[in-house]
Amino acid sequence: MDREKLINTARRVIEDESRALTVLAETIGDNLAQAAELILNAPGRVIVSGMGKSGHIGKKITATLASTGTPAHFVHPAEASHGDLGMITKGDVVLILSNSGETPELADLIAHTRRFGITMIGIASRRESSLMQQADVQLLLPQLGEACGHGVVPTISTTMTLALGDALAVALMEHREFGAEHFRQFHPGGKLGARLSKVRDLMHKDDTIPLIAESAAMGDALLTISQKGFGVVGVLNSDGYLCGIVTDGDLRRHMDGLLDHTAGEVMTKSPRTIGPDALAEEAVAVMNEKKITCLFVEDPVQSGRVVGILHIHDCLRAGVV
Repeated sequence: MDREKLINTARRVIEDESRALTVLAETIGDNLAQAAELILNAPGRVIVSGMGKSGHIGKKITATLASTGTPAHFVHPAEASHGDLGMITKGDVVLILSNSGETPELADLIAHTRRFGITMIGIASRRESSLMQQADVQLLLPQLGEACGHGVVPTISTTMTLALGDALAVALMEHREFGAEHFRQFHPGGKLGARLSKVRDLMHKDDTIPLIAESAAMGDALLTISQKGFGVVGVLNSDGYLCGIVTDGDLRRHMDGLLDHTAGEVMTKSPRTIGPDALAEEAVAVMNEKKITCLFVEDPVQSGRVVGILHIHDCLRAGVV
């Protein structure tokens, strides 16, 4: 087996596809803006369709659109001809993918959009093709062949189609000002959902928060630390606002005559806190930087009013690392 030949072929494919994407980027213009405007103004959804490899790419584009704020659904062209055309309504925008623009299985779907005045966007590499001639907006792919060298294995064409779909989805996302909070609503699970979790989603609240008065005896402070199980206790001033924290380090520093002190005498003043709307990932970074295991959560409006406590273990259990 010629391993060097295998490596060189793989590199050539990636280089060919990379050059194709550069050419594609240079062709982006008003047509993409027109397609985006049609989608933004549509009262319905984006219906994506394609056959074969274009269908696989279409499913990925559908998923990207749906997860970034643009309602989208994939309709298989063969199924469309057997009843699924009823899933497409006049308020929808249909996005059809076909490198040649002449895929026979798309004929009924294209005819349906023309018959009922449904907006259609075509993505193909031949401007004179049936798909592009019927489309309301044409997104033309450069004709750059395929990476196989014989023009028969969809490689460069599918890579460009996928990139064009991503470009359209992200352009729509930015126009809608679709941010991390919106993104998390569609990605509550897995690593991505964990990264986008907020402190308020993981923190402990109400009676579980370890808090004592500044004037409380250290015996009471030790009891609270033991009962709540966080290894720390927050210290409140006479107005009920956080003014300090008692940690293991504070206990060690005041070991001699510890029970003769009040919490206010032992505490570390002005502890580091975090807001409930901060990302849990940010809280982990703070805890790692300060070499601490807990953060008290402050009300974003009333500085010093404690609304929760977050332990590093809460973040680890949620997958935030």
